[in-house]
Amino acid sequence: MRFTETPLKGAYLIDLEKRADERGFFARAFCVNEFDAHGLDHAIVQINNSLSKDKGTLRGMHYQLAPKAETKIVRCIKGALYDVILDLRKESETFGLSFGHEITADNRTMMYVPKGFAHGFITLSEDTEAFYMSTGFYAPEFERGVRYNDPRFNIQWPITPVVVSEKDLNHPDFNELYHLQ
Repeated sequence: MRFTETPLKGAYLIDLEKRADERGFFARAFCVNEFDAHGLDHAIVQINNSLSKDKGTLRGMHYQLAPKAETKIVRCIKGALYDVILDLRKESETFGLSFGHEITADNRTMMYVPKGFAHGFITLSEDTEAFYMSTGFYAPEFERGVRYNDPRFNIQWPITPVVVSEKDLNHPDFNELYHLQ
């Protein structure tokens, strides 16, 4: 695997190192030793799968507060999506900044989303399927969300959302007392 740090410290894009021949290729998609070598959390306790039927479906920006904060590793297994992370670590030099990258079933790139980051994506094709590995269990009482178009963060989405859940549309404007505690 190739680990490329994003502009947001501690967040990575992970690409496969393919060994190809006439049959196709083989690649390692996860290895504890390689994650350890990069100092990355990998104690996966839950794996989630989502399917979005329509192009332009936006999911996010989701996260959980401590002590239930979670690291996520996200991969697109069908279709294409634009994956976005938002640094909400108050002590971070990149607090409030976002990073986005196109991940697709074809490029097989994964996004490593550390604890303290909000995460979301918009689908770039119909019938897009995402696969998330998580180091934390879902804990609704610690769940938070930042609205995808919150003016505080000005996240740049590559297309206009067509489908957004009521829950995601109604996240309040960013407020440290609610979003960070």
